[in-house]
Amino acid sequence: MYYTAVPNALDLMLRLFVALVLGAIIGLERERQERAAGLRTVTMVSLGSCLFTVAGAYGFHPTDPSRVAAQIVTGIGFLGAGTIFLRKDLVRGLTTAATIWATAAVGMAAGTAQYFEAFFTTLLILGVLMVLKPVERRFFKRPGEASINLVMPRGEAELERVRAALAGIGAFPESVRVNELPDGLDRIEMEIGLPNDRTTSDLLRQLRSVEGARQILVSRDLIEDRVRAGN
Repeated sequence: MYYTAVPNALDLMLRLFVALVLGAIIGLERERQERAAGLRTVTMVSLGSCLFTVAGAYGFHPTDPSRVAAQIVTGIGFLGAGTIFLRKDLVRGLTTAATIWATAAVGMAAGTAQYFEAFFTTLLILGVLMVLKPVERRFFKRPGEASINLVMPRGEAELERVRAALAGIGAFPESVRVNELPDGLDRIEMEIGLPNDRTTSDLLRQLRSVEGARQILVSRDLIEDRVRAGN
């Protein structure tokens, strides 16, 4: 039998409050990075995990609390999977999913009054998110990504002129699509790789230098530009 004495109301409120605060601290970091799972989502994960843990431990007798904990882990797995998506050949959102999973563990620790473990794990999570990210960028540099869309006069060298302009800043095409327009024009759409030390302004400047280019459109994640600018 897994019966334990039910904590008093103040103790239960403290556990829920600690889970809320710790979840919010992690959520603030995710919100600062403008991730899909931000302040409210991560806070709710921590708070909900805490309440499930408390309910599993004290609300149903005789019940093995570990069974409820196992179901929380499974449920959080489905929630985390919703933040993962595939773009071209790159998987995005894994860090966000892992953060949700780890935050659920913080909420479960708070729900069982393991406050030291919950606080210390929160610090470790913040360390991973805030400290290791610059380390990754320093030692494991990956090219950025951008989408460009421009209209060019139709000709045999149109793609070569665009490629040459991109090469001037170290950018390179990853995919190309050409749509024929009236009046001898082509619309060129490219997904490109861009060096991490190059900004969107650099890319736009190069495209404007292409002879005959018009209606230039550049689409890129602005978060990366703000990071490089030091903001």
